[in-house]
Amino acid sequence: MDILIDFFINYGYLAVLFVLIICGFGVPIPEDITLVSGGIIAGLGYANPHIMVFVSMFGVLAGDSVMYWLGRIYGVRILRFRPIRKIMTLQRLRMVRDKFEQYGNRVLFVARFLPGLRAPIYTVSGITRRVSYPRFIFLDFLAAIISVPIWVYLGYHGGNNHEWIEAQIRKGQMGIYAVLAVVVIFVGWKVYKSKKVKADKTN
Repeated sequence: MDILIDFFINYGYLAVLFVLIICGFGVPIPEDITLVSGGIIAGLGYANPHIMVFVSMFGVLAGDSVMYWLGRIYGVRILRFRPIRKIMTLQRLRMVRDKFEQYGNRVLFVARFLPGLRAPIYTVSGITRRVSYPRFIFLDFLAAIISVPIWVYLGYHGGNNHEWIEAQIRKGQMGIYAVLAVVVIFVGWKVYKSKKVKADKTN
């Protein structure tokens, strides 16, 4: 976090935008830490917090869009690129496809909160072409408008108290995972119930 804060102080909004875009490529820089760091420099007076939210939203959506279009343009050939292969193995690609088959486009909304699977899910949505870009960006926006302002304003109000912020980040991450677990269980139950009803009708 300290490294990101120093980098953002020196280069401002463009630095935040750049880091968030490469986060979309699956680069192992935590997106939530990046957003909080952007909020911190706003809290320290180096940026406007509201502009920081706007820049962060643009960076997040831009990074996600790049992965979508790489998948849409190159298809499975994208796995030939060595940097891509490191974050999206054939096994992970198959798993994400299975999730699409099971849960449909709802996976795109949930993907925003799943750092390890975010890039593969967005890329697969482009590869399969089952999701139009307007629908993709709409679902991504709905998820981002929840998470991005929370992390940025958390950093803004936390200011210099890094220990407090790090504790809140951990609590926030656990809360997000808990909510996602409930959502996944609910969706799974609905899918199971729907299949059971169809099976009963056929019998």
